[in-house]
Amino acid sequence: MTEVFFSPGMDSLNAIINRLENARRRVDICVFTISDDRIKVKIKELFDKGIDVRIITDNDKCFDKGSDITELAKYGVKIKVDKTRAHMHHKFAVIDKKISITGSYNWTRSAEKYNFENILVTNSRSIARAFRKEFERLWNEMKEYNPK
Repeated sequence: MTEVFFSPGMDSLNAIINRLENARRRVDICVFTISDDRIKVKIKELFDKGIDVRIITDNDKCFDKGSDITELAKYGVKIKVDKTRAHMHHKFAVIDKKISITGSYNWTRSAEKYNFENILVTNSRSIARAFRKEFERLWNEMKEYNPK
């Protein structure tokens, strides 16, 4: 099954939250930034339930006003950031190695309220495999994020 959602509006946000709620073992998130507290709360809930959550994000965006990255790192979520001047601009997640979420949608309040963005959610095993491969490649290249 493949579904597409658009913003502004709650459809994309709800699709992300709903897929995260169904996670059982692992969630790998590779996004430019996270600043929507509703997503942050869901990630913390997953972490508290013992689900393995890993996040790759942009090194510069960690310090933006409203960014949830530092709080998630201090909470114990494993986070890595890029080491370059270029942006880590991906926007995808893989849930339990089988559900992929991708699209232009930034995981921010502005994406839900104002921006014209999209996400695609699919249970295609080949797509999940490709995103997992890219995630692992980046995870091995990126540096651990240690908030001060």
